[in-house]
Amino acid sequence: MVKQRVESRVKDKIRCDACPVMCYITDGRAGACDRYANQGGELVRLDPFTVLQAAKEGDGQVVPFLELEAGEWDGDILRTERPFITAIGAGTTYPDYKPAPFIVAQEHDGVDMVTVVTEGIFSYCGAKVKIDTDRFLGPEAAAVRVDGEPIGHVMTAEYGSQMLSLGGVHHLTGGGKKEGRVTCDALLRLCNREPVEVTIDGGAGVVLQAGRPPVVNGVEEQLMRVGCGSATIGMFARQWHALVDEVVVVDDHITGVLSEHQAGKLLGVEPTGIKILGHKSTPGRYFRVAEPGTGWGGTDIEDPLTILGPWREPARPGLTLLMVSTTGEQWGYYVLDEDLKPVRADLPEALRTSVERIAENCEPSVTSVLFMGGAGGSLRAGVTENPVRLTRSVREAVTRVTCGGAECYVWPGGGITFMADVTEMPTNAFGYVPTPALVAPIEFTMRLSDYASLGGHMGQVRRVEEIAGEIERRVSVKRGR
Repeated sequence: MVKQRVESRVKDKIRCDACPVMCYITDGRAGACDRYANQGGELVRLDPFTVLQAAKEGDGQVVPFLELEAGEWDGDILRTERPFITAIGAGTTYPDYKPAPFIVAQEHDGVDMVTVVTEGIFSYCGAKVKIDTDRFLGPEAAAVRVDGEPIGHVMTAEYGSQMLSLGGVHHLTGGGKKEGRVTCDALLRLCNREPVEVTIDGGAGVVLQAGRPPVVNGVEEQLMRVGCGSATIGMFARQWHALVDEVVVVDDHITGVLSEHQAGKLLGVEPTGIKILGHKSTPGRYFRVAEPGTGWGGTDIEDPLTILGPWREPARPGLTLLMVSTTGEQWGYYVLDEDLKPVRADLPEALRTSVERIAENCEPSVTSVLFMGGAGGSLRAGVTENPVRLTRSVREAVTRVTCGGAECYVWPGGGITFMADVTEMPTNAFGYVPTPALVAPIEFTMRLSDYASLGGHMGQVRRVEEIAGEIERRVSVKRGR
């Protein structure tokens, strides 16, 4: 625990100035955020101030970083043995006229570098969530809820994944008090890699946890599809050729049919007389064979034969048919009888190998959570007296932005709007204040000479050796894949 400056005292209470709530805290108690407490009349920080350092042989990997070739510094924060000061547990700049809590200089290959760290109070923040599944989670733009309160919405689906946009200022502060509190709590748990159960209007109930498989309506997802039905036909057509007369890969997006698909035609697969009940796009590719759902290939069907119409010439008794989903988790093998009706049969071993290969080529289903926030003017004022210079230096790649040590993607356009993968950060990297808003770490790293030219708070710069006694947690990270 590190002592903080006390803003004011009232009787046996002290007032914390770390956020706009300005709690009065009794001795032995914590503030509303559970991050600051009164210990014997002194305001202390409860979150550990965290430093990342390269792992030695035998150390466990906590956060993955890549090792680069030796050379001129290019912003990779952990390519040497030098420690990297994160903003986790550093404190805030509120009431915003203060310099960042830690402005730390250290030498690297004869060049003085500086890292400015701050825990930003983010009302304008949220999470973009990628869920690797074909299952229908809910219609586009549908509300995502926790405890009945809207905390975000469904975005456009991407290839093999469903996408959610959660949080944002309108949910945090633009709705009712409960909506803001529930949204803040859900974001905090998601960003700290804890499970959060959501329900989607007109859709499914989903348990989300960064780095873990999603649980859809109580069932844990296993595989992300290898591709749409058409792509699956293209990938495995050669392996099916001469082993089965017809293959249908059922998919909510594009259902593929081997005999009609260009891949089948080039391999000499003969027409089978199959009829698909869907909207034909191009030969062998069908849209809307069923409604979206949690069944075969992200559709609402449990019996794949329901997407077939009557067979036509040149269909014949004995013709063989394989129907399979885009993950290989569902399949059926059929033989046409004398009335040209498909009858379920045992799957030949040679075809079983191809079905298993579909599953083998699928990647594990994972939930990805990217924290997204905008570094406002007050936060940037903790770095330099002229905040726009910091923005320009980020644009010009003079300054590298990280979030709890994780690489950030900085959006083009105005301001410093960034995204970072929460699984690349140490545990409990995020906090909150009950305004409500998230407290997230953000670091700005540059050459000391560049910092001076930005109009940085040079009088607050400290050498890394000076702050050794204030470091409360060291996280070892391995370099390499």
